[in-house]
Amino acid sequence: MAALDVGGTTVKAALLDGALNVLATRRERTARGADGSALAEQVASVVAALAADAGSAAPDAVGVVVPGIVDEQARVARFSANLDWRDVPFGELLERRLGRPVAFGHDVRAGGLAEFRTGAGQGCRDAAFVAVGTGIAAALQLDGRIYPGHGLAGEIGHIDVGHSGRCGCGAIGCLEAIASASAIARRYTERTGRPADGARPVVDAAREGDDVAQTVLSEALEALAHGLRTLLTLLAPEAIVLGGGLFTATEYVLGPIRERLGSALTFQRMPDLRVAKLGDEAGRFGAGLLALDALRRRDS
Repeated sequence: MAALDVGGTTVKAALLDGALNVLATRRERTARGADGSALAEQVASVVAALAADAGSAAPDAVGVVVPGIVDEQARVARFSANLDWRDVPFGELLERRLGRPVAFGHDVRAGGLAEFRTGAGQGCRDAAFVAVGTGIAAALQLDGRIYPGHGLAGEIGHIDVGHSGRCGCGAIGCLEAIASASAIARRYTERTGRPADGARPVVDAAREGDDVAQTVLSEALEALAHGLRTLLTLLAPEAIVLGGGLFTATEYVLGPIRERLGSALTFQRMPDLRVAKLGDEAGRFGAGLLALDALRRRDS
């Protein structure tokens, strides 16, 4: 199988066998184009290059995941700001181009699928995977199955957590406008004039006693705990798997989130908070699992 995790700037691709062993990998800058045709050509080229690198035949199936609002059942990207897409039927477009089964999905739900099956979420039937990156989104597993909600489920980043900042979606008070990695970096830079490349430099500065970094990070963690409280109040997951660059500093951020969340609960069950195991490979492995599932459905 070929598995591709397409971001706004980079395509991360791998050729995998049926046990998800990596046979070859590729990284390229993402081809742009509002109708999806340029990316379809790029995917076809990458798939052929992966097979050549591994000295193998063309893969039996291809899995591709992208950010945004993705309807997996219809195989349509309803909206992706990072790719400048609206209502692009990319699954069908790519399948016509490749002439083989194509699974098309959402990057965070695919990452959650990988964590639930092979990573930190194993053993749970009801769980959430929360990715804190440029934005914040969740993959929801209910009774052992991913719940996509026609591409709209899991948008935890747009829960109102009670601040006055405006989100990119146009609303006021959204979680990702204060607690995403990009928001943490932006808010630190606004207050200090010192640029930060993501959340990790702010975390490092907070550890070293930077008062502004500590304040920005504390506000972000408080908001994240608020958002997680809403999530578990509605769905009561056994476990919440936390991923993204913020959680590379596990020992510094996980304890404070656990304490804030625990102190905010009344009747709710405290979930098992776990840190994702697959890192930035989760989306790519998830795309591979989607392709594998597509093959199994075809052969059943």
